[in-house]
Amino acid sequence: MSWDYLIYFAIASVLLWTVGAWAAWKERTLLAYTSTIIGLAVFFSFIVAMWTALQRPPLRTMGETRLWYSFFLPLAGIIVYLRWKYKWILSFSTLLALVFICVNLFKPEIHSATLMPALQSPWFAPHVIVYMFAYAVFGVATLMALFLLWGTRRGQNGEMLTPCRMGSLDDLVYVGLAFMTIGMLFGALWAKEAWGHYWSWDPKETWAAITWLAYLVYVHYRQMPSHRPRLALCILLLSFVLLQMCWWGINYLPAAQGSSVHTYTT
Repeated sequence: MSWDYLIYFAIASVLLWTVGAWAAWKERTLLAYTSTIIGLAVFFSFIVAMWTALQRPPLRTMGETRLWYSFFLPLAGIIVYLRWKYKWILSFSTLLALVFICVNLFKPEIHSATLMPALQSPWFAPHVIVYMFAYAVFGVATLMALFLLWGTRRGQNGEMLTPCRMGSLDDLVYVGLAFMTIGMLFGALWAKEAWGHYWSWDPKETWAAITWLAYLVYVHYRQMPSHRPRLALCILLLSFVLLQMCWWGINYLPAAQGSSVHTYTT
């Protein structure tokens, strides 16, 4: 299996996810579940095939992490649809997954890069996979936040009159934050094994801490009796911007050039 076959798996998966999204709008629940899950199985089969062909987890380059993100977005979408029956969520998760797939198709990188010794650790795969799932959950939470912020009506006092409870959004953030915390713990164990210390304030680690704290601010602010829902949503959107900085933005920082062990270079 080579990266050239991605387009065939991607077309099949996106078509199935699109059918699932259409079925969700039409309230054909069984078809929505079935089509989306089959699409996930097709896409995941490509990931497994690449894993086998490369003889390592396809997690080394930025393109490979986008591959996992493209898989986890519809997965997070179907979980949200299963739990809260938001008809629009599968459409948005499919569209966002398509964007990441297209980036991989039209801007390929060297996806077959061999693993450096530090990455040849049993903690490498769980660390990145857990993080990618957390990122996908936060991506879906961001879509919900945008919907609540701009897609709903406001009352005369300026507060949101939301058709769905803010508590549903909080649940997603709790899940994402839990997986992000687990991912950080896996990363600390990996760093201890590879470099002899749990934390080194590498640029990637610094931005990971900033992102984690930003979502923690949202969680604590939501617990305040006098919190404002609109401000909480803005905090959540800012947290997702910081997450993007942590994921790929640090690659463009001068401090990370040639010094960060976390940059996705080939």
